[in-house]
Amino acid sequence: MGGSLLEDNSRFFYLEKLMWYTWSMPFEKSVGAVVFRREKKKILYLVLLKTPRKPKAPDYWGFPQGHIEKGETWKKTLRREIKEETGITKLKIIPDFYAWVKYFYRAVGEEAKKRKRKNVGLNIFKISTFYLAEAKTEKIKLSHEHIDYQWREFKKAYELLTFKQTKKVLEKANRFLARLQRFA
Repeated sequence: MGGSLLEDNSRFFYLEKLMWYTWSMPFEKSVGAVVFRREKKKILYLVLLKTPRKPKAPDYWGFPQGHIEKGETWKKTLRREIKEETGITKLKIIPDFYAWVKYFYRAVGEEAKKRKRKNVGLNIFKISTFYLAEAKTEKIKLSHEHIDYQWREFKKAYELLTFKQTKKVLEKANRFLARLQRFA
């Protein structure tokens, strides 16, 4: 069962404070994709090396993703972001797969200046929904946001990814594709 009434109340107070803090800050949604292609009998995943937004922050490996613009559907955003970041225009979005990554970040640089002018908070709560998309092309045209890319099998792609949550998204996508192949 639970602990003492005092422990239960302190947990409740913490959760209440966390909920207030989260709900009182700006909230953003973005979409991204675990992009893959087939080469012979292998599945290769696309990972991108992103340049940091903060000065002196390290580069990091991840997937294509971006903000949902006003009036856009998630599918339109997904296709736009993948095209902008990789040059890939022909994609097959795989149905029934999605994974969420939730995190907080602090706006810096131009984004921080815009937010201050609009009197909007600099601490942002963000939920990124990742989908699974198959590309037929190997050729990539990187945007200014990225400095490198690699097509890698699961194990190598997993090792390259920087963040634990992104690694979990790749694990989920890999398991999903393995199940699809078993029933194909």
